[in-house]
Amino acid sequence: MIVFPAIDIQGGNAVRLRRGDFDDVTVFGDDPVSLARLWQDQGAEALHVVDLDAARTGELVNVGVVERIVKSLDIPVQYGGGIRSARNLALVAGIGVHWVVMGTAAVTALDLLDDSLKWLGERLVVGLDCSDGMVTTHGWQQRSQMSALHFSKILVEHGVKRVVYTDTARDGMLGGPNLSGLRDLADATALEIVLSGGIGLLDDLRRLKKLDLPTVVGVIIGRSLYENAFTLADALAVYAG
Repeated sequence: MIVFPAIDIQGGNAVRLRRGDFDDVTVFGDDPVSLARLWQDQGAEALHVVDLDAARTGELVNVGVVERIVKSLDIPVQYGGGIRSARNLALVAGIGVHWVVMGTAAVTALDLLDDSLKWLGERLVVGLDCSDGMVTTHGWQQRSQMSALHFSKILVEHGVKRVVYTDTARDGMLGGPNLSGLRDLADATALEIVLSGGIGLLDDLRRLKKLDLPTVVGVIIGRSLYENAFTLADALAVYAG
């Protein structure tokens, strides 16, 4: 299990949103690069970085910051936000990001998804963001008419191997992840799954571990680390041994 500390970037700052609401933002620092190095120093095996401005607009507003993060670390970076064109995909992949997370375009532009898979292979990850079981797009601001389970089967047909699964209603709320939705997804497909959204307590991680779902390969943790609900060392210890 990979534990990914999350760094969400908005206007050059490290921030956290609640439920993806761009107006409900908490700033945790003005130096995302130093923050990334801090997580690495504390034992992180990988990092999850999101350009929130890009997720909202499709423009890679903070790509310079992301590049500095990648170049300052020895651990792999998973990046999401604004991957809606071949140009943006090439730009992000070219700065050394290991996993590139495609969200909106995987729903709206399957041809781009196919081309991206041919190029990046298993480095291409799809963001499976959902609200009440339905896929959301455009930085979670739009809700599609496609269920997450149906979309997951389409992804498998196209050759996707891994998704980041987020219940947007849980994200940033510290109320616990949607483990029933996670179990349904794991039962429905053979996709590797990285869980995101809702981790608030160490008990959430223990409950996730107890599910013993072999296709769940990672968990992304954000606000609970920044608000000191537990430490990264505590989180890593849950999955040690």
